[in-house]
Parts: sequence; structure tokens; C-alpha cells
Amino acid sequence: MARPDNAAERLPRILAALFGVGLAFLLLAAIPEPAKDFPPVHEFDAVTGAICRPSGPFDVKHAAPTLDPDHVRGKQAIESKDWSAAIRSLSAAALRDTRNAEVQNLLGLAYRNSGQLDLALDHYRRALRLNPRHRRAHAYMGAAHLSMSNLARAEENLAALEQICLIPCEEYDDLKKAMESYRQRSQQ
Repeated sequence: MARPDNAAERLPRILAALFGVGLAFLLLAAIPEPAKDFPPVHEFDAVTGAICRPSGPFDVKHAAPTLDPDHVRGKQAIESKDWSAAIRSLSAAALRDTRNAEVQNLLGLAYRNSGQLDLALDHYRRALRLNPRHRRAHAYMGAAHLSMSNLARAEENLAALEQICLIPCEEYDDLKKAMESYRQRSQQ
């Protein structure tokens, strides 16, 4: 038989529950809010795809992430097609920032354009290990495979880009055009 509901027996449980809820609110109120002006540890550079670290004295109001100086020099050397200077600068940047997929990708580009395809592929692989969705690394690696007459491997890179680029992307279009051009040249 069920016992009659006795309010006196429930009271200690009700008081304990209320005490626990009150204590939880007090503890939550005691936790300070995070500082709104706290600088980020890393920021994402949308132009280069690189993760940047703020450098120097940090001014929250005028904060802008800066790239590694060797990374910047390497990019400038690539723009001027000075492949050996790009390799030197980007190699120095890669030693300091071992987790930067864009530096590895740019090293691959510099090595590929200097004719060192095996080293280029090695750096593209490193970039893709760090960021498997790095579109330029897939496109540049596909171009390197075409330079080595390896159409099948270039097609793998194109397939990866097709999965990554949910909307039309320049890297996919560029590699596809390069592959079509390669096919036309090989048929002649």
C-alpha cells in the first residue's frame, strides 16, 4: 500500500534542492565575465589563408595581425618570380612556423617554378597534411603532377577540389583548364 503523502517528509528534500539551486546561482554570479578587449592569440588572414600572430606591443584598438617578415619577403619574391629568394625566405618562415599550410604551399610553388618538382610535391603534401582543404595546394599539386606527365594524380587533385569547392572556385577552374590543355597537347 502506498503511504499517504506527507509534506513534513518532503520538506528536507525541497529545502536541499532550493539550497543547491541558490548555491549554483551564487557561484555563477561569482565567475567574472571574460575581458572584451583581450587580444586573440591567433587571427586568420583571409587574403593569404594564413594564421597570424599579433606581434610587438599589443594595442587593442589598433590591432592588426602581422605575417612573419620572411613569409612577407617570400610572397614578394614569388610575385617578382625570384624563386631562389622565395625559397630562402619561406624556408626561414617555415622553421619558425611549422603549422602554417600557406608557407608550405608557397614553398611548393617556388620549388615547382624553379624546376624542383620532387621538393615541390613534398611541400604540397605538408600543406595538405596541415590543411586538407587548402584549395591552392591541391591546384598547385595538380599542376606539378601535370608537369611530370602524371594525369591520373592531377585528376585526384581535381576531384578533391570538386569536393572542397561547393560553389565555383578559381582553383578548380584553373586546374581543369590546365588538364584540358595537357590532354590537347598530348593528343597532337
